[in-house]
Amino acid sequence: MRFWKWVFAGLVCAALVLEIGYGEQARTERISDSEATENSIVSELMYALFVLNVGSAGDVLDDDPVGRLKVFVYELPSKYNKKILQRDPRCLNHMFAAEIYMHRFLLSSPVRTLNPEEADWFYTPVYTTCDLTPNGLPLPFKSPRMMRSAIQLISSNWPYWNHTEGADHFFVVPHDFAACFHYQEEKAIERGILPLLQRATLVQTFGQRNHVCLKEGSITVPPYAPPQKMQTHLIPEKTPRSIFVYFRGLFYDVGNDPEGGYYARGARAAVWENFKDNPLFDISTQHPTTYYEDMQRAVFCLCPLGWAPWSPRLVEAVIFGCIPVIIADDIVLPFADAIPWEEIGVFIDEKDVPNLDTILTSIPPELILRKQRLLANPSMKQAMLFPQPAEPGDAFHQVLNGLARKLPHDPSVYLKPGQKILNWTAGPVGDLKPW
Repeated sequence: MRFWKWVFAGLVCAALVLEIGYGEQARTERISDSEATENSIVSELMYALFVLNVGSAGDVLDDDPVGRLKVFVYELPSKYNKKILQRDPRCLNHMFAAEIYMHRFLLSSPVRTLNPEEADWFYTPVYTTCDLTPNGLPLPFKSPRMMRSAIQLISSNWPYWNHTEGADHFFVVPHDFAACFHYQEEKAIERGILPLLQRATLVQTFGQRNHVCLKEGSITVPPYAPPQKMQTHLIPEKTPRSIFVYFRGLFYDVGNDPEGGYYARGARAAVWENFKDNPLFDISTQHPTTYYEDMQRAVFCLCPLGWAPWSPRLVEAVIFGCIPVIIADDIVLPFADAIPWEEIGVFIDEKDVPNLDTILTSIPPELILRKQRLLANPSMKQAMLFPQPAEPGDAFHQVLNGLARKLPHDPSVYLKPGQKILNWTAGPVGDLKPW
């Protein structure tokens, strides 16, 4: 049986290679036109309807937020942002850098207003992930105190926070578990979202349904991946996709999970144990210099959870047209109200990882081609990036679109004079210390 899986995968790759050469001449091609069976006719009709539905998603991606909202950017002392970055410029390139680039974007964006009285939203630029270990990983332990300090400052120096206790404010919190401010899920759940952010809108990379670290109304965004770097690694579009399944990364985190089973909830370990010797799977812990090129030669790219459900592989897969295989139960994906993730990706339950080869080899070639066509849509790729300078339809604009769709604010968010809802003394004792 395993032999026939290899044969099928080889045929899929071969069919896709033929498709690449033929695609420029016939944009509505099928794998074979020799037999027009009833099933294929139904399939084409379903695809036509599908394209119409996706077209509406593309329309959302192309929305222009300018004129639909105004944002006031608080001018904070540089110790909350610029000085932190000066101490460690590595923050500009790690996957949590969206908080920095969102700040820079808003400072020059046409949606910015210098008159807070006309603002729809208020933004507080705090770089809470720019405290890095020698290995470049963010230490979240000071983040709650830094955020509390910034909120205390804006609530003392401006009246706008106190009008709503943050209900018309948004914060970018790209930590592993967002405003729970811890990289281990168990500790993050124990901490919960910082109490002072309970009414604010959170722009965060973390997204998982029914999780204490994702509150209703949050905007889930992609992690930062360097656009210019990826651009330099592009290869010709007609390059054959000769790799069936591709993954590079950790399968175990011995340092933080010595007994195993906790990291990635065992899903990555299951990938390695089941498929390390499978010729359909090009998987390794080694990260080659050809990593980006290899993704462009692959049909499927594994995007399993790690400590958190998300990773930059999701962005890389979309950019390089590699069908993302998402292994993260209950994940909430970036801009899910605009990007048709179910149509461009493959979702695998964590418990089904041992059957990964069977699942992927059973996907019809025509469905693979449809997913690849959608991934080739420039709007899909643009929405996943934070380019410098910003470009129409990019992730910056998708965040603004998300904020615009939440307007107007419900009158109930505005507090009566003297009314208080948030508890300023709630949370772990260590968070209450001055920053």
